[in-house]
Amino acid sequence: MFQNKVVVITGAGSGIGRELAIQFAEAGARLALSDINRVGLDETLRRLPAGSNANSYLLDVASWEAFQAHADEVKRDFGTAHYVINNAGATVVGTVANTSIEEFEWQLGINMWGVLYGTKAFLPMMFEQREGCVVNISSIFGLLGYPMQSAYNMSKFAIRGLTECLWSELENTGVRAVCVHPGGIKTNIEKASRRCKAAGVEEEKFAALAAGMLLTPPEECAADIIKGLRKGAKRIMTGNKSKTVYWVSRLFPNSYPKLLKLMA
Repeated sequence: MFQNKVVVITGAGSGIGRELAIQFAEAGARLALSDINRVGLDETLRRLPAGSNANSYLLDVASWEAFQAHADEVKRDFGTAHYVINNAGATVVGTVANTSIEEFEWQLGINMWGVLYGTKAFLPMMFEQREGCVVNISSIFGLLGYPMQSAYNMSKFAIRGLTECLWSELENTGVRAVCVHPGGIKTNIEKASRRCKAAGVEEEKFAALAAGMLLTPPEECAADIIKGLRKGAKRIMTGNKSKTVYWVSRLFPNSYPKLLKLMA
């Protein structure tokens, strides 16, 4: 299914992105890997199987101009793109009251606009060849609102909305869209993230709690995503508490905040 297909992965310098790169390479894909961190990107390249066909690119996903240039680079180097994995992400820990507008803008620039830019930049070549798949990484926090994660919730709900809209819009085009909702994946997202400058006691408590939620190895998450793609899934649930949160959000849409305290 992936043999000689061109797979574009953002945020490939660590975590889920790195593991996706390794597993897609093992499946015979050709890889266009990007990250804002050159050191992490180089480490991903070193971990790929021998003989892998991969190029790396420095990319700030929060820049539309940079993403357009990136799509041109990929087309120049590989001819096209078959899969685009919009994976790059970060978070800001803070209440709505304590998080500044600038901090919201920084986070949404990466998580929300970056996903839209990646989708828009590569859709034209997919439409032209009538083949392709846009894979957008949302989160279980795209299923329900979680305290101290307002900016992250906003971005992940937006990704879900964008992808579900594409389900209808892409009918009969040969292109499909997939929404992924990872649970607690043990990545280094906290290194690329921020605690709001006005953080107080509640933010400190959440930071300590969050570390205990990130349990699922990223290689397991990547394997679930690839398995879901092979099955033709529109929505992929993976990682710690992902399925539980999915059903809690559906069965108790108005009262789940009380249940979140029990699940912590």
